[in-house]
Amino acid sequence: TASDSERRALLQWIKEQSCSRPMQTILIPSSRRRTRRKPTARLEAALSLPDDTELVPLRIAWLPAEHNGLRRASFFDLLTFTDPRDPGPIRRAFVRRFYPERCKVVVAASAKISQMRDRWQTATFGSRELSGFSDFVVRQAHLALERAERSLRGARYKVPRFLHEEIIARPDFQSGLIKISEETQASEKTINRQAKRYLREIAASHSPFIIDLMQRLIGIIYRLGYSKIHYCADQLNLIYTSAQRHPVVFLPSHKSNLDHLLLQYLLHNHNFPPNHTAGGINMNFFPAGMLVRRAGVFFIRRSFKDNLAYKFVLRQYIDYLVEKRFPLEWYIEGGRSRTGKLLPPRFGILTYVVDAHMRGKSEDVILVPVSIAYDQISDVGSYVAEQRGAQKEPENFGWMMRTLRTMRRRYGSIYIRFGETISLANYLPKEEMPEDRNRSIQKLAFEISFRVNSVTPITPTAMICLVLLGENDRAMTITELKEALNEILDYVNTRGLPTTEDQSLEQPEALERLLNSLIDTAILIRYSEGRESLYGIAPGQHLAAAYYRNSIVHFFVSGAIAELSLLAVPDGTSDALQIFWDEAYRLRDLLKFEFFFADKETFRRDLYREVYRQIPNWEYFLRSDSRQATIILRHIKPFMAHRVLRPFLESYMVVADALTLLGDAPFEGSLFMNSALALGRQYLLQRRLQRAESVSKSIFNSALNLAAHRGLTSSGSTCGDLRRIFADEIRTILRRIDAVDALQASRRTGVL
Repeated sequence: TASDSERRALLQWIKEQSCSRPMQTILIPSSRRRTRRKPTARLEAALSLPDDTELVPLRIAWLPAEHNGLRRASFFDLLTFTDPRDPGPIRRAFVRRFYPERCKVVVAASAKISQMRDRWQTATFGSRELSGFSDFVVRQAHLALERAERSLRGARYKVPRFLHEEIIARPDFQSGLIKISEETQASEKTINRQAKRYLREIAASHSPFIIDLMQRLIGIIYRLGYSKIHYCADQLNLIYTSAQRHPVVFLPSHKSNLDHLLLQYLLHNHNFPPNHTAGGINMNFFPAGMLVRRAGVFFIRRSFKDNLAYKFVLRQYIDYLVEKRFPLEWYIEGGRSRTGKLLPPRFGILTYVVDAHMRGKSEDVILVPVSIAYDQISDVGSYVAEQRGAQKEPENFGWMMRTLRTMRRRYGSIYIRFGETISLANYLPKEEMPEDRNRSIQKLAFEISFRVNSVTPITPTAMICLVLLGENDRAMTITELKEALNEILDYVNTRGLPTTEDQSLEQPEALERLLNSLIDTAILIRYSEGRESLYGIAPGQHLAAAYYRNSIVHFFVSGAIAELSLLAVPDGTSDALQIFWDEAYRLRDLLKFEFFFADKETFRRDLYREVYRQIPNWEYFLRSDSRQATIILRHIKPFMAHRVLRPFLESYMVVADALTLLGDAPFEGSLFMNSALALGRQYLLQRRLQRAESVSKSIFNSALNLAAHRGLTSSGSTCGDLRRIFADEIRTILRRIDAVDALQASRRTGVL
C-alpha cells in the first residue's frame, strides 16, 4: 500500500472474500513510492511458517480516465503534474466515491514459501551482494503485481522495476567487477562504486506519467510542421506478434532529431512497450534529458574504449534488457546523416546484442530495419553549413528552442517503413570461430543497412531535386520538368521501387503545389520571365537539394554503373562482355565507401537484370560485337550516371588532387580537410566542377576512407605516383559521365 486509504480498501476487500483457510495480512511498502523502509518483522516471521504456506500479493491500481478508448493522463493531469496512477489523498477519495471503476484490486500470481526460497537461492548463488530472503520476497511480489497490472493498463507501460538492484545482485556482474579490479589494480570497493555510478548514468528510468506526457508533446511538436505520418499497420501487427515471444530491436535510419520521437509515438499508439533507446550523452541536457530518460532513452558516452568498468556495465545492461525481452532501439548509423544518404553502420551496441544472444540470454532476437523519410526536414540548413566546414552546433536548451521555432513551416508528410526483419537465431551460424565473429557482425550490419535502403520510399521532393540537379543549373518549365519526372517515374514503376502514397506528378496542379512548397523553404527559385515560369535550384541551395536527392540515389546506382561500364568497352575488342563486367566490378570497388552493395554474385545478377529490363539478350549482343555497346547504351532510359554519380566522383577528384598537391608533406586530417574544401571552392569558381554540391565535407570523408584503404594517406616514395594514378582514374570516369550528359542533351533536343 501507498497510503492509509489504500490499506483500508484492501482490508475491506480481503474481508469480503470467503476463504476457509486461515489468513494473515502483512503490509509492505508500495513500489510506486521511493522508500528505504525494510520489510516488517511480521513478514520475517511469516516466512518461517510451513513451506506450503501460500503468499498472495495484492495492491490497489488507480486507472486514468478513459479518453477515446485509451486510459492515459489527461491534459489537466499534465498541466498540474499530477499522476492519475498515483493520486493524492483528496483525489483518491474522489475517485473511489464517483469513479469506482478506476480503483481496482490487483491480485497477482501466488507462490508457496518453498518455491520462493528455491528461487532466492538460485538468484543469489555466488553473489557477493546477497539479498535477504524477505527483501527478495518483497521484490518478487512487486514484479508479480506489475505483470498482473499490465493486463489493466496495457503493454505500452511495460517497464523494468528494480533494474539496478537486479543487475548489481547478479553473480556474473559481481565476478566481472572482480576481474576488472585485478586487471586495473584498483580496489574492489572502488570498482563497485564506479560500476554503480555508471549504471545510474546509463540506465533509463521509465515513468508511465512521463511516457504519457511525451506522447502529448510529440503529437503537438510534429503537427507544427507535418500533416501526417504514413505507415503500414499490417507491418506493425507482424512485429507486435514477434515481440510477444522474443526481444525486438528497432534500427531506424537517422535524418532528423524527430526520428526517435516519431517512432516512439507510433509504437505507443499501437500498444508497444517503450523502446529502450540509446542516445548520445550530448543530448542529456535540461530539461530534454530528464524527460526522455523517463520515457525510455538511456545515455551512453561517445567514447569509452579504454574504460573497462564502463564498457562492462553497458554490456551487462544490454544483457539484462535482452534477457527480460524489453525492446531496444538505436541508430545503426551512429549519428544523423548530413548528406541524406545512409551512413556506414556502427557495430558497437549490435555487437553487445549479438553476444547476449550467443551467450543464451535469449533464444532469439528480432532485428527490425526501419526507414524514416520526410518530404522535407527543418535540419537541412544546419547540415549544409556543416558540409561547408562549419562546426556542429552544441545541443543545449537554446538549441532546442531554436529547433522548435523552425518547425513552424509546413514540411509535408512523414513516411515510416519497416524492412524485412532478421532473426539472429536463423541468420548467425550456430557455431563460429572467434575470428569469424567480427566478420559476421559486419555482414549483419551491412545487411540491416541494405534492408533500410530497400524500403526507403521515393518522395516527390527527392525526384524533383534529382531532375533539377542533373540539369547543371539549367532552369526548366513545368512541361519540361513533368516530362523528365514521368520518364523517371516510369522507370521506378517498372522496377517496383517503393514510393510514397502521393506520386501524382503527372498532374500540373499537383506538381506546382510541390514546387511551391520547395520555393517556400528556399530550396527552389521561380523565374517569371516570358510566357512560362521557370524553376531551378536557388543560389547556394545545391547541397540542400542534394540532401533530398541522396535519400533515393541508391536505387539508381546500378543503372549508372551499367552506363559507365558500357562506355568502357572499346570498339573492335573481342572480349567486350568481360571488359564490361571488369569495369562494373572496378566501379563497385571504387564506390564501396559511398554505397551499400550486395555481394558480388547478387551485384552481378542485379546489374544483369537492370540492363535486361530494357534490352533483353543484351549479353548476347555485346559478346557478338563490341560496337553493340554504344547501341545498347543509346536504348537505356533514363540516363542516370550524370545525375547520380557525378557529384560523388567530382568530390573524389578534389580529394585526389589535394592529396597529389601534398607532395612530401605529412597528411594531417583536419588541415587536409580545410585545404580540400578550399580547393573545391576554387574548382567551382574555375568551372572545373559542374556541381556545387560536390564540395561536401561528408563526401570528402568517404573519399579519404577510400584513399586510406588504398594506402594514399601514408608517406613514401611511391605514394605521389599512386595518388596521381588515382586522380587520373577518377578523371577517366568523369569523362565518361560527360559522354552520358551529352547523350542526355541529344535526347532532350531530339537528336538521339
